[in-house]
Amino acid sequence: MKQNLQLRISQNLALTPQLQQSIRLLQLSTLELSQELETILQENPLLEMADGEEGEFEDNSPVATTSTDTEPVDASSFDVATQNDLTPPAESLRDELRDETSGTEGEQPNLNEEFSPPEFEDDYEEFGSTSNWDEAGRNNLDDEDSDFSRQDASNISLREHLINQIQLAHLSKRDMDLVKFLLDGINDDGYLEQDLQEIVDLLPPELEVELLELETALKLIQNLDPIGVGARDLRECIVLQLQVLPADTPYLRTAMAIAKEHLALLANKDFVKLRKLLSCDETTLKGAQTLIRQQNPKPGSEFATFSHDHFIQHDVVVKKIKGIWMASLNDGVIPKLRINQLYADILKRNRESSGQYLQSQMQEAKWMIKNIQQRFSTILRVSQAIVDRQRNFFEHGEIAMRPLVLREIAEELDLHESTVSRVTTHKYMLTPRGVFELKYFFGSSVATDAGGSCSATAIRALIKQMVAEENPKKPLSDNQITDTLAQQGIVVARRTIAKYRESLSIPPANLRKSL
Repeated sequence: MKQNLQLRISQNLALTPQLQQSIRLLQLSTLELSQELETILQENPLLEMADGEEGEFEDNSPVATTSTDTEPVDASSFDVATQNDLTPPAESLRDELRDETSGTEGEQPNLNEEFSPPEFEDDYEEFGSTSNWDEAGRNNLDDEDSDFSRQDASNISLREHLINQIQLAHLSKRDMDLVKFLLDGINDDGYLEQDLQEIVDLLPPELEVELLELETALKLIQNLDPIGVGARDLRECIVLQLQVLPADTPYLRTAMAIAKEHLALLANKDFVKLRKLLSCDETTLKGAQTLIRQQNPKPGSEFATFSHDHFIQHDVVVKKIKGIWMASLNDGVIPKLRINQLYADILKRNRESSGQYLQSQMQEAKWMIKNIQQRFSTILRVSQAIVDRQRNFFEHGEIAMRPLVLREIAEELDLHESTVSRVTTHKYMLTPRGVFELKYFFGSSVATDAGGSCSATAIRALIKQMVAEENPKKPLSDNQITDTLAQQGIVVARRTIAKYRESLSIPPANLRKSL
């Protein structure tokens, strides 16, 4: 076999680093974008956040143009803006330090001038969104009772709450250690997940811990607040809460019997068998059911703590302006980036000797500012296109949602479907009807008898509406819902109705039945 060299010419598509960064930023959520920017700001000294600036994206570098003879107009504007922002606090701080070091009692500052209402309103607007949804609340800022400023609540965990109570009891050190040991096994809902006998078997023999000691410690925990904490299952949790009710509570005896022995029958809505086993009438059974439903199945949930990333931050706000639904960006999530002026001046003065590092960092900083701007511009374009297509939804609700696929938006905006998919993933829109992910407005279509189409979201809304208006004693089955939709010209299979119903977390007809 003979070896030889061959030269071939071919074309292939290569993504530039700037395009790769743009694609990556486009598919990030607001939280992920914030984390990505924190990393980039630490790695690139030429990029910084313009805190308090009104401009969204600023590139104040004097080297933005290739000509070295260009006057640094941007740099001058940057210096003026910086001085306006930093000089008043610096002067006030310098005056305070001078008064303290001089040892003389200076004239007291005029607090009314320092914190005048216009300055306070400006600060409020800086940290708030441009949305006017809460203008009613802003009009009451002068009222002391209406001061709802952002404050970090000092949440206490369930374990700390229980320990604070148990420390008031006069327990021996051994009993206190056993109680704290069991508290470590209680989950966030307030349940003890592990069996007491298993805990005894896992403990070292030299501790000589008996089952009776753990049961006593558990009884102490179950007498603490909130009632029901320390239960090992739902039955015990409800029984603990029913036991503290007054003895003359109506239907308490029947409710206690159901909770102890027949809770599964109640969950399955088998009322006929329950009446036979309890020898009671329908009124008594209904009262006992109501009493059981009033108890808290998760007593520890009120102490659950949520991190900041647990909540959704909307990217777009939709409002009706002069009869037209318009989408606008949420200024609170737009990062205000700019070029670091100090490093930009160094790079300008020492362009030849500054080295490749600063020049590459400058280029990456410009790319980042441009890609961030392009990201939010694309989100706004796609959001406005969605609003224009789904105008009936904003007017009449889910029932008026029309079928929409990614291809329609992509063709209208001259974008690729994958780009629209990245834009609509983990991006949220604040509307008068709630907060929705952009993906929510897309859905498949179902043909109608009239030759038109109906979206799957509208069918789900119809199902939800029919279930809400049904007779609780005779709930609608999936077949009946299918027939009702067919009478309205929407032909859907029964299994499709079951799938939509399950996606709405609506139980089947036999579990929706009530007394």
